[in-house]
Amino acid sequence: MSVIQKIRDKGAWFLFGFIAVALIAFILQDGVGRGSGAFSIGKVNGTKIELGEFDQKLNLYSQNGQDRNSLIPQLWNMEVDRILLEQECDKLGITVTGKEVADVLFGENSPLRREQQFVDENGKFKADEARQAFAQLKKTKNAENLQGVIQAYIDPIKQQALRSKYDALLQQSAYVPNWLVEKQKADNSSISKINYVFVPYTSISDSTVKDISDNEIAAYIKKHPAGFEQKEATRSFAYVTFSTSPSQTDSLTVYNQVLGLKNEFTNSANTQNYLSRVGSEIPFLDAFLPKKDLKMPNADSIKTLADGSTFGPYLDGGNFVIAKMLGKRTLPDSVKVRHILVKTEDKRNPVLADSVAKKRIDSVEALAKAGTDFNQLVQKYSDDGGSKATKGEYDFALQQFSNISKEFAEATFYGKVGDKVIVKVENDAYAGYHYIEVISQKNFSDAVKIAYLAKPILASNETINIASTAALQFAANVKNKQQFDDEASKQNKPVMIAQEVKENDFSIPNFQQEPVRNLVRWLYENKVNNVSEPMEIGDNYVVSIITGINNVGLKSVAAARTQVEPFIRNEKKAKQIIENKFKGSSLEEYANSAAVHVENADSVSFANPVIGNIGYDLKVAGAAFNKDMVGKVTTPIAGNSGVVAIKVNSIGAAPTMQDDETIKQQILGQMRNAAYRGMGALRNAATIKDYRFKVY
Repeated sequence: MSVIQKIRDKGAWFLFGFIAVALIAFILQDGVGRGSGAFSIGKVNGTKIELGEFDQKLNLYSQNGQDRNSLIPQLWNMEVDRILLEQECDKLGITVTGKEVADVLFGENSPLRREQQFVDENGKFKADEARQAFAQLKKTKNAENLQGVIQAYIDPIKQQALRSKYDALLQQSAYVPNWLVEKQKADNSSISKINYVFVPYTSISDSTVKDISDNEIAAYIKKHPAGFEQKEATRSFAYVTFSTSPSQTDSLTVYNQVLGLKNEFTNSANTQNYLSRVGSEIPFLDAFLPKKDLKMPNADSIKTLADGSTFGPYLDGGNFVIAKMLGKRTLPDSVKVRHILVKTEDKRNPVLADSVAKKRIDSVEALAKAGTDFNQLVQKYSDDGGSKATKGEYDFALQQFSNISKEFAEATFYGKVGDKVIVKVENDAYAGYHYIEVISQKNFSDAVKIAYLAKPILASNETINIASTAALQFAANVKNKQQFDDEASKQNKPVMIAQEVKENDFSIPNFQQEPVRNLVRWLYENKVNNVSEPMEIGDNYVVSIITGINNVGLKSVAAARTQVEPFIRNEKKAKQIIENKFKGSSLEEYANSAAVHVENADSVSFANPVIGNIGYDLKVAGAAFNKDMVGKVTTPIAGNSGVVAIKVNSIGAAPTMQDDETIKQQILGQMRNAAYRGMGALRNAATIKDYRFKVY
């Protein structure tokens, strides 16, 4: 939107030209040539992501006010998906033509509907005019603004169209043969009746299991490599923090500062000028607000202040504040007005001489009061394009008072129904004359105008220096993890842990939205047991020590230990249980040996094998539906939650109410839903090189 706004500032006709050139390039070349840069920040199956183009898009999106650090990973994922989709569509012969792009751009749901110059007075998109302008101005050239339009409109339209076609292809490729329906039908109805003996792992204390060695961890990883594949390098680290938050002394200093300004603030004749001179964290709002909407601390006391009197200092968030009552009025909660605007300036650019504008608005007033159709006057004279579609009418709530030009707002809310007035407005956005008619005012209530003198509670240099010195001393005292832990314990500081930090991460848990790139870079430039210099992150100095380096491939023993230990511990418990509690060969003998009861499950479902107190366990389910085991007792099974032995009494089928077509549609639905995971599959199969860390 901001790119279009810049282009609009140069004239609406030029925008048509830029779009025209973009579409011509797209239609003739079936794709616009992308900007090249001297450095690429990544590759997707060999296709480069150029720094120059990435930065252009980053600048475009960050103009909406979003934080760049949070945008970078979002934009990276978008670019990776774009390239993967285009590569796959090229293989499959899926294309988007220039005509298809034009149909969207000039169609009823065009993204250009957001631009006022493309909408008529009734809110309808002016597609014909856009096409005419496109035809007339296709020779216009402006590379910089053209690229902005391509990135803002053309590329997203093409990407959406490609994605829709790709998803549709996958969905329509779903096929369910009859044999699969029959198998699913049989699986859904299959039930098994079993008796079983179950001894949970929780019956064995963890303390009875010997410490798990590194060799045991390594052997488990080797035996189950799929679960421990490391696709990206990561780092783990421990850290302690030294707070630079304001101390009690700092808070008292700010409190006394604000208290010292109270008399001046109370007695100031021009409160707005006074606050501008001394500064306030809460901006001056020259507007009345409904009493009922005031939610600040001490609101009840502040609402009842006499005009000119003050309350405070009081604590509000991170500020000490004094509130001053400037006035009270009874005002409507909502108003309906209609107006006509004649501009003299638009963003400080001359539009019409003031004398000419004044004569024109006077003529408008005379015609309106003489009974001329108001909408005709709006369409002919008003320079407010935003209200032409509503016949010049606006509905405003009192909460919007400060968002409207001051003179317009006062005429609207302070006047009365039936008022017909001319007001002159001058501000940075525009200048000119409004002819205003107040149509209705509703729900009158008490409103107040309050000014606030607010000063932030900030840490003093002394507080910051104390924290910095303590952090420096801590870092100097430790050389390895044991010393790190000992020193932290001595100072009663909790040691925090962060794991699996990737080289391109822009956030780390517990650091909220604070910038952490310097810390991430340090992690990848140093070795295990290296201790960092104190880093200022948010309201803390942070001292870190690297505890683990995990490269691409199988996870290291240290990195996998917390993940693997529960499985090995259960394996050892299973061995103990089988050796000590499963004596004999029948379920009754097993139950007597383990001091438990023989349990019964007479309707174990093949489709959803949840069994009594055992829970969901595929090993047990496999035995329960093994036809060779009917009438037999299994050997003890080391399951998910304990050791189980079962006797299969029978395997049969329950009546089913589902017909073949219903089952077929269910399978088709599952297959088609899986199509939406196509991008994830492409990512997993791709070779992606990420070099963002070299730049950001």
